[in-house]
Amino acid sequence: MFSQLTKANLHLKMFGFFKVPFIWLASPKIVDLTSQRVEIKIPLKRRNKNHLNSMYFGVLAVGADLAGGYMAMNKAGRCGKKVSLAFKGVEGKFLKRPEADVHFICEDGSCIDKMLEETFETGQRVNRDVKITAICPSLHGQESMAEFSLTLSLKSMEHRDQKH
Repeated sequence: MFSQLTKANLHLKMFGFFKVPFIWLASPKIVDLTSQRVEIKIPLKRRNKNHLNSMYFGVLAVGADLAGGYMAMNKAGRCGKKVSLAFKGVEGKFLKRPEADVHFICEDGSCIDKMLEETFETGQRVNRDVKITAICPSLHGQESMAEFSLTLSLKSMEHRDQKH
């Protein structure tokens, strides 16, 4: 029997391969997934390095996107309801060059629960900021590499389906 984490990683690989190939190329792996928190690791590889041998800016954005969006997709799927998910805004603060594997952490599960509840109830699009921290764990602790604030936008597809 597959664990929840194994299923989540398979889903992420399939989504990346078939829907967003750039995600697949970044080789992300979900290392922690709870109702309140998701942690996604992107390994530092030749194909995602920049000319300074640190993780390329675009790959950092992919990691933030995944950490902010995967939890919402997962929660909506567990409800058995379809949701349109997009990002309407992004702010990033780059603190240090990531020269190792990067872990992207989002701990806004309760915020996403409220967003889903609101859109399922009203049928309206709901926008809220979610926070993502990018860290490089090391023998000396966890160093923050970047902080992101993404405006997550969710809309129930159930109301639209009922009208047609």
